Amino acid sequence: MKKVEEKIPELTSMKNYPPQLFYGGNFELLKSKKVSIVGTRKPSKYSRFLTHQLSSSLAKRGICVVSGGAMGIDAVAHKGAGSLNTIVVLPCGVDIKYPAVNKNLLIDIEASGLLLSQFDLGFRATPWSFVVRNELVVALGDVLVVAEAELGSGSMRSVEFALKMEKKIFVLPQRLGESSATNRLLQEGKAEAIYDVEEFVSRFGSFDISDIKSDEFFDYCKTNPTYEKALKKYPDRVFEAELGGEIQIENGKVILL
Repeated sequence: MKKVEEKIPELTSMKNYPPQLFYGGNFELLKSKKVSIVGTRKPSKYSRFLTHQLSSSLAKRGICVVSGGAMGIDAVAHKGAGSLNTIVVLPCGVDIKYPAVNKNLLIDIEASGLLLSQFDLGFRATPWSFVVRNELVVALGDVLVVAEAELGSGSMRSVEFALKMEKKIFVLPQRLGESSATNRLLQEGKAEAIYDVEEFVSRFGSFDISDIKSDEFFDYCKTNPTYEKALKKYPDRVFEAELGGEIQIENGKVILL
């Protein structure tokens, strides 16, 4: 864990610049283009799929995904981006891997991505620290994406911050009666819907396949292993890649798309 000594330009949009910041991992990610993604802790399969697709597509273009490390949409966004291309803003000290269910994810991100916090080592999350965390998540991104959220949720506090900072807000289109907050934002003209993931990510730069970092899992999938062997070797990655449309299973074999 290290203390941030230099000023981060994006954070000048906050009501008050953080009096202190600590990090673990790759500080250089803060110099990347960034998109903040937030949403419910209990997303639908539809929202999980599109969030994973969105964050994966952004990462392939060198865009860093910023979120809060929580269960649900946050975790899906981080996993979709891959640990090399994501920043987790924590509501606790960098040394505390919270929530515990995401401990392994946070450890991986600290190793090759970035963990960021305004709180001292040993500080445990409190209701107010989540609000502080949310403001920082919003400030870091060029835009804010709200994947799925209900009225009165923590994600709506993030929306309030984005509006005050004059950040553009995007949402995933949802069915009537679901994700009441994002539907309300569209109705009030405060957000724009993402109807085409590739069109959205193309706003942030062109795709250059030479920029994609080598990935041991995808290299393995190129050998077309059996689903059973792949699942045994990479249980979490197989599920994520299949959910994100990066692989498919044909006749018991893994096919890289």
